[in-house]
Amino acid sequence: MTAAYDSGAYAPGAVAQPLPPEDEATMTLRRVEPEGPARSERPERPVVTGGRAERRRAAQRAARARRDSPGVIASRVVGELFITLGVVMLLFVAYQLWWTNVIAHRQAGGTADSLRHSWDKGGGQGAARDAGEFSPGQGFAIVYIPKLDVKAPIAEGVGKHQVLDRGMVGHYATGSLKTAMPWDKQGNFALAGHRNTHGEPFRYVNRLQPGDKVVVETQSTFYTYEMTSRLDQTSPANTKVIDPVPAGSGFTGPGRYITLTTCTPEFTSTYRMVVWGKMVDERPRSKGKPDALVE
Repeated sequence: MTAAYDSGAYAPGAVAQPLPPEDEATMTLRRVEPEGPARSERPERPVVTGGRAERRRAAQRAARARRDSPGVIASRVVGELFITLGVVMLLFVAYQLWWTNVIAHRQAGGTADSLRHSWDKGGGQGAARDAGEFSPGQGFAIVYIPKLDVKAPIAEGVGKHQVLDRGMVGHYATGSLKTAMPWDKQGNFALAGHRNTHGEPFRYVNRLQPGDKVVVETQSTFYTYEMTSRLDQTSPANTKVIDPVPAGSGFTGPGRYITLTTCTPEFTSTYRMVVWGKMVDERPRSKGKPDALVE
């Protein structure tokens, strides 16, 4: 029986003997330590106390801690105000530089078409009358500047809202600023127009050179003027530039002249630029356009 036990064989009827108890050292060696970091190095799980209400209060406290300070909120509000102001200013600039031209060109084009339609039907607009006999804002002629590709109706008066802002060229025709009409046998036909915005018909009059043509069409006649001189800058109070013999023009005696006035420098109204010319041709509309408009 001993031999059978020693050899590891199992003999029928044999009684298994318990293993001898292990000593403390053996048990220590046989202890299996858990894998991974030591117990002291394991992260502690947060201890959650209380129920849902406690968790909600904790979340509210954390949210209050994350709130921006009054200084941060104030700086954010100021920044947003500046951004809004910048957008508004950009929209205003776009309106002034682009949209006013769109509107003015549409209005001026409609006025010019109405004038020509009236003339073709034998209407009275554009008939020879004395200066001041047309109603303020009433169109009576069309001005062409071929070199600048300008075509704009001419209306009585130089009112900003009634005439100039509608894309038209205004005729000085009242009070001390009253000037001649194209059909007068002598005198100075003086006009004003915007240089920037609202159709800007006189935007590039500074490019005109002696010999360039300016044509005025009325119900019965084409009047052709030839540019002779220019004054690049003068005070708005200098009304002598539209006198019958305009000061500074180089003209020395009565004649049939034209004067174009506009603001300068561009996008300001500080000074006035003045362009002068003299009539060189008078042609009935029944004979067709003058050479300056067909070349």
